[in-house]
Formats: sequence, structure tokens, C-alpha cells
Amino acid sequence: MSNNSILIKIENNIAYITLNRPEVFNSFNREMALSLQNVLDDCEKNSAVRAMVLTGNGKAFCAGQDLKEVTSPELNPGFKKILEEHYNPIILRIRNIEKPIIGAINGVAAGAGANIALACDVVVAHEKVSFIQAFSLIGLIPDSAGTFFLPRLVGFQKATALAMLGDKVGAREAERIGMIYKSVAPEDFEATVEKLATKMAKMPTKALGLIKKTFNQSLTNSLEEQLALESKYQIEAAETEDYAEGVAAFIEKRTPEFKGQ
Repeated sequence: MSNNSILIKIENNIAYITLNRPEVFNSFNREMALSLQNVLDDCEKNSAVRAMVLTGNGKAFCAGQDLKEVTSPELNPGFKKILEEHYNPIILRIRNIEKPIIGAINGVAAGAGANIALACDVVVAHEKVSFIQAFSLIGLIPDSAGTFFLPRLVGFQKATALAMLGDKVGAREAERIGMIYKSVAPEDFEATVEKLATKMAKMPTKALGLIKKTFNQSLTNSLEEQLALESKYQIEAAETEDYAEGVAAFIEKRTPEFKGQ
């Protein structure tokens, strides 16, 4: 399944989702934003998909908003619609889908593109990639949950500086400060992403989804609330077929064969 701005390929229980406007560094227009939402919805419903990889085609991952759209009298949907109908729903889908989503950052990630990357569960970037909170450079503030995730990933002071100054952060530095999971050499990038996605697609999918839900709620819960939530979801995880398989495989000293159920 594909369209002009989003490509998707599903194989080995992995959905490879590719932003596909390379001529404008995969910057978002309305059609691309709505298409990505639809693709994420389809992957969420598809039981054959147990892990997702979000990446970009060409030299960039995503340069954020297509400024030609917002400066065009004919095309400009306005910032209210862009945020409430484009970016906010994308971020909410990425965080609420109970399957692992790997951000495979193949090139520059700027503005909303950087923050969509940071919303993914596990982010891998090759060493030549840079992340840029480019908003202040044109008189805007970070959106797409940048003000939510960035301080939690790198700390309040560092996040404030990055948001205000618009500094480029290389992949190695992004890994060092905890912004992303891993930076890899460009020649190892595709193999690393493939290996990680394959591993996650073979893991107990329901447990990974519950880990995601529990971490999401930890961002606002008290300690007492989080302990209660862990109890709730641990009981739920213990009722899955994958838990029974995991225990049996451990006792029998064999590799488990999880089904995602």
C-alpha cells in the first residue's frame, strides 16, 4: 500500500513507513500529515504488524512543516488546523499505539520532524544526522510535543537552550545526552535498524504495548499511582499467551516463540 507522500511496506511482521517528499526534505503538507495518520491507524489494526519503523526517503528524515504551504494564500490551512488536525494527532497516535515504533532517522530532523522523531519509542540515527529545534529561528515555539518530551529527555536547562537557540545536535551528541537511543555509522545504519526491528517484532507484543502505556502515564503519575498502575498491567501481562510461552521456554531452556498474543 502506498500513496504519493507516504510509502508502506509490511514484511516479517514489520511495517516500514517512509515519509516520501524527498524533493522538499520530507516536509509536511496537509496531504502527507493526514496520510501518515491513516497509515498509523491501519498498522494499529493490522494484527500482522508487530513493530513499525518510521523513516524518510532521500537526504532528510523530515524538515518539519512545508513553509510554502503556510505562506500560500490558496493552500495555507492556518496554524490552528495544522496543529490540531496534523501534528497533534500524529504524536498521539505514535504514543498510544500499543506496538513498538522505531524512529530510523536517516537524515536531518528539524522542527516538527525532530519532535516526531523524539516521540518514537526507540530512536536510531546515523552519525551524520542532526536534530534541530528550528522554531525560534523563524519566530515560533516548539510544537509536536517538543516542549513535553525534550525537557524530559535531556533536562530542563538543556532543552530550554536548544529550543531558544536552535542549535544543531549531532547524532553522537544526541545519544550522549539521552535524546536518542543510539547513533551508528552510516554504513551500519540500515542493518542496525533491520536487526532492531526484527528483534522487536519477535518479542511479546502485548507486553511491549503495556510497557509503553505504563511509561506514558509515568510522565504525570505520582509514585503511588504508578505503583498501582504497574500492578494492574503486570496482572494483565501475566494473563497473555506470550507470558506462558516465555516461562515455558525458560524452564525448558529453549528460545521462546512469541505470537504477540
